[in-house]
Amino acid sequence: MKRIPLVVATRSRDKLREIQDILADFPQVRLLGLDEAGVPYSPAEEDLEPHESFEENARSKALYYFAKTGLPTVADDSGLEVDALDGGPGVRSKRFAPSELSEAHGRDRANNLHLLALLAGVPRDRRGARYVCVAALVLPGGEVRVFRGEAPGRVLENPRGSGGFGYDPLILDEESGRSFAELSPREKNERSHRGRAFRAMAEDLLRSLETALGEPGSIPASRTTQKEEKVEP
Repeated sequence: MKRIPLVVATRSRDKLREIQDILADFPQVRLLGLDEAGVPYSPAEEDLEPHESFEENARSKALYYFAKTGLPTVADDSGLEVDALDGGPGVRSKRFAPSELSEAHGRDRANNLHLLALLAGVPRDRRGARYVCVAALVLPGGEVRVFRGEAPGRVLENPRGSGGFGYDPLILDEESGRSFAELSPREKNERSHRGRAFRAMAEDLLRSLETALGEPGSIPASRTTQKEEKVEP
């Protein structure tokens, strides 16, 4: 089978590397970063996430980059929802900390420090949280397919581990008893919100190709939520 080109719409090297690892078991898909796809940076990219839901932001980014290449394109929006913060920081997870804290410590560390400060004194049973990732896939013709993955956890009182990125040192995967930063890359990809969403996306992409070619499906259905919608190209 000819490999399917798929543009991964992110400028984050950490995220791109993680997605490449997640989809390593799908050799039929040839991933293209934005540089490889010939999409130069534009200041307009900074305004692609104005919405109040992961779904809308992911769809906005995917459609923008699809218009640049005409190739199948996937973009995601992801973040952390904390029960004690009424679901925050949510879509603002990336830019959660005050700007002065980010300037002093760097974005990831600042976000973690800000989260710990807001949860100071909050007991263990109220520190429930979940990682959320929504991946939006745009196919030639303009059809958008949206996939949601979640990874439940709990916010620790102190960071643990040196792997991963973002909030990983603070989020406990209670099934393993380790933070996401203490998991190996393979373990994290198996359990993470992004792993669940992107595997569902890849499975659906290949099933669609099999259907178009009239070949019998051979990929098991995903357990993550997905929805489909049609938009004008």
